[in-house]
Amino acid sequence: MEVSVKDNSGVTRSKKIVATIEARMTSTRLPGKVLKPIMGYPVLELLIERLQRSEYLDEIIVATTTNDTDEPIIALCDKLNIKYFRGSEEDVLIRVLDAAKSVSADIIVEITGDCPFVDPNIVDEYIQVFLNGDYDYVSNTIDRSYPIGFDVQVFPVSILEEVNTLTSDPVDHEHVSIYIYEHPERYRLKNMESDEEVYWPDLAVTLDTQEDYELIGRIFEELYPHNPEFSASDVVKLLRDKPELVLINKQIKRKNPHGNQV
Repeated sequence: MEVSVKDNSGVTRSKKIVATIEARMTSTRLPGKVLKPIMGYPVLELLIERLQRSEYLDEIIVATTTNDTDEPIIALCDKLNIKYFRGSEEDVLIRVLDAAKSVSADIIVEITGDCPFVDPNIVDEYIQVFLNGDYDYVSNTIDRSYPIGFDVQVFPVSILEEVNTLTSDPVDHEHVSIYIYEHPERYRLKNMESDEEVYWPDLAVTLDTQEDYELIGRIFEELYPHNPEFSASDVVKLLRDKPELVLINKQIKRKNPHGNQV
């Protein structure tokens, strides 16, 4: 749904909102994770299905690499009629920026392919906050209250273009938006807090390890057959009702963008 907003000159222009999904087959802890099957569907397909329920996204584009190993991702995009862009494996910032520009995006909704539970209702809420507020960046990752795996980040293409000119630090280029939220003196940031029923910052439902894969599969098997449009709160409720599931990946140590385990 393209939206009309006034630019700095007061002229009303249409803004194209695009979700970029970072996806590659060469993850170190769980190679090929984005195409691992759950209920017969690749993880990436289940994520795309969820994002397609957004009322605000005009387009979804998968930002993958030029590696031959990522040909299966391209094949899936072709099958699903989803656009893709192929760029650098290491410079993810440039890859995402060029992917967004390839479809003439104005606003990026940054998603990673290892977060198959991203809730389209959260996506739309954050887009609304971004459009109605005076912000450069809206997300739920600055001060975490949501479980890891519901991460959504919204910012303009123009801001990412600027960041690309300001930093050549490999950390900034590997973690697309880190420079934005680590410079609050420069950018207007909005951190979104979860409501009480979803608050669980120590929970991880992201796909990094074999244990994560087992947990995510169990969650989909519990929820998807009864309601394919299940929400973030449905996931959290299930895990509160069945705490034995949380034990599947509870021992996994997560790394922050600077390489430290958290």
